[in-house]
Amino acid sequence: MSSPAVDPEIGPLVVRSAPVDDPGELLSLLPPDDAFAWVHGGDGLVGWGRATELRTSGAGRFAEAAEWWRELSSHAVVRDEVDTPGSGLVAFGSFTFADAAEGSVLVVPEVVVGRRDGVAWVTVIGTGIAATPAVSPTTPPRQPSGATFVDGPVDGDAWKALVAEAVQRIQADDLDKVVLARDLVATLDEPLDVRAPLARLAADYPSCWTFHVDGFFGSTPEMLVRLERGLVTSRVLAGTIRRTGDDTHDLALAGSLARSSKDLEEHEYAVRSVADSLAPHCTSMNVPETPFVLHLPNVMHLATDVTGVMKNGASALTLAASLHPSAAVGGTPTPDAVRLIDEIERLERGRYAGPVGWIDARGDGEWGIGLRSAQVEDDGRTVRLFAGCGIVADSVPADELAESSAKLIPVREALTS
Repeated sequence: MSSPAVDPEIGPLVVRSAPVDDPGELLSLLPPDDAFAWVHGGDGLVGWGRATELRTSGAGRFAEAAEWWRELSSHAVVRDEVDTPGSGLVAFGSFTFADAAEGSVLVVPEVVVGRRDGVAWVTVIGTGIAATPAVSPTTPPRQPSGATFVDGPVDGDAWKALVAEAVQRIQADDLDKVVLARDLVATLDEPLDVRAPLARLAADYPSCWTFHVDGFFGSTPEMLVRLERGLVTSRVLAGTIRRTGDDTHDLALAGSLARSSKDLEEHEYAVRSVADSLAPHCTSMNVPETPFVLHLPNVMHLATDVTGVMKNGASALTLAASLHPSAAVGGTPTPDAVRLIDEIERLERGRYAGPVGWIDARGDGEWGIGLRSAQVEDDGRTVRLFAGCGIVADSVPADELAESSAKLIPVREALTS
């Protein structure tokens, strides 16, 4: 349900950002409830409380959110003593993968703490002038206990059959690639304190973007789009191989991944999808001809960083809407692939593989793809973990199942003490 950007009874939001001494580990500042996070390599943003929010759904959810944010930002009274992307008025957000799903949200916290390139700040947001609060670590998170894991509605054997069906459809020239996802359901002894898996993910995967918005959390390796003072960046990941833990063997596997025709084909589709979507917004673009291999603790990916220079003043949220869903999470041709996903996948993705991140009043922001992620259900004890794989003509169902299992490892391990 949408809400007015400015409540006539309380007036515009009043925002103040002020520099502060380095507060230390950002995630340690979060309270147990109503916490938001976007951290990468120790820097980023965390927030808590709710000054205002927008909940939206449907095919127009991005446009509605962008218009709400423009209206809210244009009326806000802002005193920003930091003047860096992420200071001033900020909203955290996450959006559903599918148009028909419920759950897309933008939330403006009451307090935001940020750190970037050695500069730290605190932002206070409300309906009146408030003093800058002191920030310090809160109580340690309660560690998850008793986690048990079972397949979601589609078990491993059934999912391999779905992969085989997708391969048949691709070989029949219906499409080039489709991304199929599966879920794993965790049950805990007591409601999850999401700060615990966030801390584990941030420590284990510092090169990823660790996030939490409204019960949806994870650590994504894929930057859908970053907009910073007119420069656009998008990191494309497609093509994956599991690491063994043997450095010599993993180096050889990285070489085989870089030469794999199947993975290179899948990667090319994804890069082309992003470049085509960004082109209308950019005056110039750099699209590398060959990918590099991104090494993560559990897997390696083929990766390409696409960059461009903005020409039309679009916000980071508008760019994210233009890119979603990319071939990396949908397939190619994307409209046909998304229809096939809806037809055969038998999974309610929710916000999995949708944009997640933040935007500021300048329109700058960072939106990742909600991968290596999970959704905490209403009871707090049930957590749905998601993973997906790009299926092309020569995909092998057993190999894709193994790849999806590798992608489930980060959140699965974060839910075990």
